Amino acid sequence: MENENLIDGTNSKSPSFGGVGESPYIDLYKSHHESIKKHSTVVMNHIRDDAFALFEELHFPTVALENYKYTDLKAALSIDYGLNINRIPIPVNPYEVFTCDVPGIQSYLYFVVNDAFYPVNDARNKTLPKGVIIGSLNQIAENHPELVKQYFGKLSTTKKDGLIAFNGAFAQDGFFMFVPKNVVLDKPVQLVNIMRSDVDSMANSHNLIIFEEGAKAQLLVCDHTVDDVRFLSNRVTEVFVGENATYEHYKLENTHTKTTNLSTLLIDQQRSSTVLANIITLHNGQTRNTIEIDIDGENCETNLCGMVIADKNQQVDNFTSIIHNKPNCHSTELFKYVLDDMSKGGFTGKLYVAKNAQKTAAFQTNRNILLSKTAKMRTKPQLEIYADDVKCSHGATIGSLDETAKFYMQSRGISEKEARLLLMFAFTNDVIENIRIEALKDRIKILVEKRLRGELSKCEGCVICQ
Repeated sequence: MENENLIDGTNSKSPSFGGVGESPYIDLYKSHHESIKKHSTVVMNHIRDDAFALFEELHFPTVALENYKYTDLKAALSIDYGLNINRIPIPVNPYEVFTCDVPGIQSYLYFVVNDAFYPVNDARNKTLPKGVIIGSLNQIAENHPELVKQYFGKLSTTKKDGLIAFNGAFAQDGFFMFVPKNVVLDKPVQLVNIMRSDVDSMANSHNLIIFEEGAKAQLLVCDHTVDDVRFLSNRVTEVFVGENATYEHYKLENTHTKTTNLSTLLIDQQRSSTVLANIITLHNGQTRNTIEIDIDGENCETNLCGMVIADKNQQVDNFTSIIHNKPNCHSTELFKYVLDDMSKGGFTGKLYVAKNAQKTAAFQTNRNILLSKTAKMRTKPQLEIYADDVKCSHGATIGSLDETAKFYMQSRGISEKEARLLLMFAFTNDVIENIRIEALKDRIKILVEKRLRGELSKCEGCVICQ
C-alpha cells in the first residue's frame, strides 16, 4: 500500500521512501525543513538543524553498534511511512472514545495522538494546583518561551544517538509538564499515546517534564494503537528532577504486533531527589526502551525497574544507564522477562560510579524465564566503578520455571496450567510491587494475569482498543 501524502496535505501520493536507511529522510528534511519549522516553535527549531546534522553523521543505529546489538531496526525502517509534518488534524476525539478502566485512579488525563498533543477537553484537568502547567510542548513553548528554553534539549543534545538526533530534527510537538517549587499533585497525571492512521505512519514527539525544588508528582504513560496498519513511534522524554523533588514514572505498553515503539527516557536528578521509574511491556511488536539517569546531586534515591511479557515473534530490548556522579547516593535496578514462542528479549544495563561518588550503593539485577526452546534472551549487565568506597553488585540469570515447585503444587491438586501461571505471576510480582499507585497496581495485576493466560489484555474500558 502506498501512503497518502501526509507531507503536504494533498491527495496525491507521497514520495516513496522505499529501501532501508536514512537517505529518504535526509532528502525529506532538506526539501521540507521550512514546513517542519513553520509548524513548530522557535525554541524547538533552535536545535533542529544541529540535530539533523548529527543525524546525517550518525544515521539510524544498527546492530553493529554496541548499544544497539540487541535491536535490529532494519525491517522496521524499510517501510514507507507517512509523516504528518503539516499537522493535518486526526479525526478522533480521544476524550470521547477512551475511558480508562483503572478503578479509583482519578487521574489528570491527557492525550498525544500520533505526534500531536490533543487539546484538553476534560473538566478534571481544570483543577490543577496553582502554578502547575501541563499541555502541548509546542503551545507552551510559544506562551512560556523562557521556561521551555531553559530546559529543552539540555539532555537530548548531549547524546550521540541517531534516534535521538532524528527526533530532534523531526519532532514538532509533545507533552509538557511543569510542577513548581513545593507543589504536590493530589492525583496522578496520565498521558495516553495513541497511534491511529489509515496508512503506515511514523510519529516523532518530544516530552519535557520539569520538577522544581520540593515538587512531587506521578506520571503514568500508556502506549496504545488503534488501526491495523504499521506504526513506528520515536519518542524522547527529558525529565529534570530538582532538589528534594520526587518523581514517579510509570510506562505501560499495550500495542499491537505491527508497532515499532522506540522510547528514550532521559532523567537528571539533583540533590536529595527521589526517582522511581517502572517500565512495563505487556503486548507489542518491536520495542526499544532507552532509560538513562544521571545522578547529579548528593543523597539521591533511584529505583529503576521493568517487566516484559512476550510471545509469538515479539521483541523487547531495554537499554539502561545509571550514572552516579555524586557521593552518598543509592540506586536499585530490577528487570524481569517472561518469554514464550519465538519472542526475543534483550537487556543491557550500565552502572557507572564516578571517582568522586564515594559511599555509593548501587545494585542491578536481571532475571529471565524462557517458556519455550525457541525463545531467546540476551543480557549484558555492566559495572564501571572508579570510586573505592562503594557497595555495588550486578547479576543476571536465564532459566525456565522451577520444575520442583511446579511438581509440588501439582501434588497438592493444582493443575499443571495453574501451577505454571502461579509461578510466572510470583516471578513478576516484585516488579508490580514497585507500583506506588494502588489503583494502578491492582489493575496491572489483573492485566498481567490475563496476559500470562494468553489473552491480549487490552484495557476493557478503552473503546478504541476493542
